[in-house]
Amino acid sequence: MLGLSQKTYIENVLKRYGMQACNAGSAPIAKGDEFGNFQCPKNEYEKEQMKSVPYASTVGSIMYAQVCTRPDLAFTTGMLGRYQSNPGRAHWVRAKKALRYMQGTKDLMLTYRKTDTLRLVGYADADWAGCRDTKKSTSGYVFTLAGGAVSWKSCKQSIVASSIMYAEFIACFEATGRPCG
Repeated sequence: MLGLSQKTYIENVLKRYGMQACNAGSAPIAKGDEFGNFQCPKNEYEKEQMKSVPYASTVGSIMYAQVCTRPDLAFTTGMLGRYQSNPGRAHWVRAKKALRYMQGTKDLMLTYRKTDTLRLVGYADADWAGCRDTKKSTSGYVFTLAGGAVSWKSCKQSIVASSIMYAEFIACFEATGRPCG
């Protein structure tokens, strides 16, 4: 068995943002968590408050973990990344929620097991009109080999799907080679 872990990196990230002693979270995003432009700063006071918040750096740190060994963070980084140019306090709260989740899951690792037959298995999914601002859906996929993830992605679809089935079809299409966006 081969395992890939980023425990030390995650502990350093938590320390960098003062969250090394935070309570562990059970999920980076929960059903009902909302994201949207309506949460962005609406006046100069709110913009000034967010200037001292290391939002982009935090999202980048979460994204690095996601790109290397944490497919479970793909949807979260995609959602948080949409608001990099103008994050609001609610976006910052969601980023810290993702850090709390990382605190509770820092021991997770990608594992690959020896097998006599290599079989690539893929999964794709989509929400429907999940983006409150554009009504576009979000696609996601993961491919596994030898029991571990080898490729994963989550991104907003480039067009507005007219039905759940169409959103799922687009997700399958994107998973098989067409890039998102």
